[in-house]
Amino acid sequence: MFRRVAYAALAVGLLTSATACAPITTYSGFQAIEANPKDVKVGTDTKSTVRASLGSPSATSTFDPNVWFYIDQVKERVAFRRPVVTSRNVVAVTFDKDSEVVKTVDTMTLKDGKVIAFNGRETPTRGRELTILEQLLGNVGRGGMLPNADDEGVPGTRPGDRR
Repeated sequence: MFRRVAYAALAVGLLTSATACAPITTYSGFQAIEANPKDVKVGTDTKSTVRASLGSPSATSTFDPNVWFYIDQVKERVAFRRPVVTSRNVVAVTFDKDSEVVKTVDTMTLKDGKVIAFNGRETPTRGRELTILEQLLGNVGRGGMLPNADDEGVPGTRPGDRR
């Protein structure tokens, strides 16, 4: 009898641990439901037909409003670990400035991305860092909460301001 209960508890523990380690998948960005950005035809589709079939773009180019981007991304996260991007697709649709007809459709994936060397150092500032004790006791003796005779009761004046 004890063996059966032990085996049942072991089986429940294994099933629970197996489901706890299953990755949680998160989808973000453009979701192709009925139309795919890769189906846009160069030379025939226009801005209005692309917007009607795909919807508004995820982003437009900062310097050229005739370049639309449709971006989607899939992340997976296991337990307490950081999420890992497993898939990323960026479709850039370029339109002709005058006729608004599609000129090019470029598709880029996660493999086309480049890692940028990020400098994590901070910009130095003038002065020095204060300790907690200096911050707490720094204003002791520098002035009071009551107005001085120099203030003359005028709102907006600062102590010691001689204009």
